[in-house]
Amino acid sequence: MSEAPAAPRTASADGGTGPDLSLLLTPPRPRAGWRLLPARVVAMCAVELQKLSHDRTELYTRAVQPALWLLIFGQTFTRIKAIPTGGIPYIDYLAPGIIAQSAMFIAIFYGIQIIWERDAGILNKLLVTPTPRSALITGKAFAAGVKSLIQAVVVIVIAAILGVALTWNPLKLLGVAAIVILGSAFFSCLSMTIAGIVLSRDRLMGFGQAITMPLFFGSNALYPVAVMPGWLQAVSKVNPLSYEVDALRGLLLGTPAHLGADFAVLVVAAVLGVAAASSLLGRLAR
Repeated sequence: MSEAPAAPRTASADGGTGPDLSLLLTPPRPRAGWRLLPARVVAMCAVELQKLSHDRTELYTRAVQPALWLLIFGQTFTRIKAIPTGGIPYIDYLAPGIIAQSAMFIAIFYGIQIIWERDAGILNKLLVTPTPRSALITGKAFAAGVKSLIQAVVVIVIAAILGVALTWNPLKLLGVAAIVILGSAFFSCLSMTIAGIVLSRDRLMGFGQAITMPLFFGSNALYPVAVMPGWLQAVSKVNPLSYEVDALRGLLLGTPAHLGADFAVLVVAAVLGVAAASSLLGRLAR
């Protein structure tokens, strides 16, 4: 009889020929470098915008309110001529304010989404990834800015149909896009900061509704700062929406504006908003 075939030799678990199981015990070290943070911000922004591609109803419904402001309020006060606008029709004066208003209304309730992600368990999964919290907040903030930018395009089209004399200079329109994104980034971070404090959708809705109208009427969106009472002028000077509207008027209508100061205020406001929301993100996830 021939001998039985020898069993194949098994590789030792301690040997070097077997599969490397170290990755199962120790996660790989995250990549480092100056490109890491921007890449993760862009990735988070893309994830947020994918949600919009599945349901565009929000874009259509949110176009109704700015259209009514321009059609009814703008055209009525253009005929009354009760508000000094520096010689331009009131509907032209109003259009940049409505662009800023509609962008703010989109961003100011953005904290509701992050509370929903907390309730669905998504936020905890995001926080255990190597992505910095500031990148998570910044990605969401700029996603809100892109949504607001789409809304701004809708308002600009409606204003152009109504005969508003807007500029079509490509460089100025790029400046308009930057201003809208920066303003929306700040207001979305403000919303997420409030969400980190109140921890509830119902409370956030209440706070959002309580601050949107004061922010809007306490700015230069509807009337010049010069016609405001003294206390309201003080409010307007610390209201980021006033700087957004001022920049939009200067870019779209060519009116006197302080573009350097407006951009600087909105950049600083957005950075402080990201820092505040990032610091409270862990509290929201508890």
